[in-house]
Amino acid sequence: MKFETMTAILFTLLSKRKETASSLAEKYGVSIRSVYRYIDEMIIAGIPIDVVRGSKGGIFISDAFKLPNAFMTKEEYEKTLEAMLAMNGQISDPVLLSAIEKISSKFKEEKRDLTVSGNILVDSGTWGDTRRFSEKLALFERAVNDCEALDVDYVSREGERSQRRVEPHLLVYKQNVWYIYAYCRKREAFRLFKLGRIRSVLHTGLTFERRAFRREDVPLTFWHDAHNTVDAVFEISAEALPFAEEWLGIENLVRRGEKHYSEATLADDESLIGKILSAGGGLRVLSPASLAERVRSEAQKIADRYRENARPV
Repeated sequence: MKFETMTAILFTLLSKRKETASSLAEKYGVSIRSVYRYIDEMIIAGIPIDVVRGSKGGIFISDAFKLPNAFMTKEEYEKTLEAMLAMNGQISDPVLLSAIEKISSKFKEEKRDLTVSGNILVDSGTWGDTRRFSEKLALFERAVNDCEALDVDYVSREGERSQRRVEPHLLVYKQNVWYIYAYCRKREAFRLFKLGRIRSVLHTGLTFERRAFRREDVPLTFWHDAHNTVDAVFEISAEALPFAEEWLGIENLVRRGEKHYSEATLADDESLIGKILSAGGGLRVLSPASLAERVRSEAQKIADRYRENARPV
């Protein structure tokens, strides 16, 4: 009974995208506490469900989420569809009809999200991507084309969450990162939002009149100031050379003896230390000393954590 109820709650969220715990509890004959327990289990399973408290809150699932291809076998989809069609013939529920349409769409051939523009082809997915980011990117691309306002749950660099209604005007790809340039109705100004920091996005069904802006108004040099950049010098051994060529650019590497060196101005954001550490021991910071110390300190924390895990319980 538990898994049937969880599945029913999932399909309700997929159809309506937003519900309250009390309405779900009443609909499926369980307690509100059980609803939240089921939601927690689905979140652990990787389904992007958010719970927002307050009078305007509720339980909702991002419009960018679609059932993964491996969620059910073809035969399971067919049997589920047959049962749902039979049930809809008896009760004619609009929510159930919407779920049937979503299930039916799984039989259509799906292609990777490859964007072709002139002589440029962009695969928006990441390695091992479960299509979530690709679906989110495609949703914003459609919103730009259709002038549809979207509700987003955004997490700032400082970790602060906020709900915004935005008017997407332009997709921006810079430094291997996707952004959306949108008018934020909360701030009453254009803002550049990092797609990776958007937890969820919901259709509003509302359209907007495109606002005039110049391409030079888009802050493409948004991190170029003395407060959040660092001039770094790296020593690169052979094992880290492929990484450095892709990250820093092969044209920015100079060979001296058995090693390569590079000077680069980099965005000093929350990802910089992790990026350096991901190269392993083959990439060493020569300057500034403060950056080298931050890398050393973080590496020490990682080593200490693994020592703790290695201790017998």
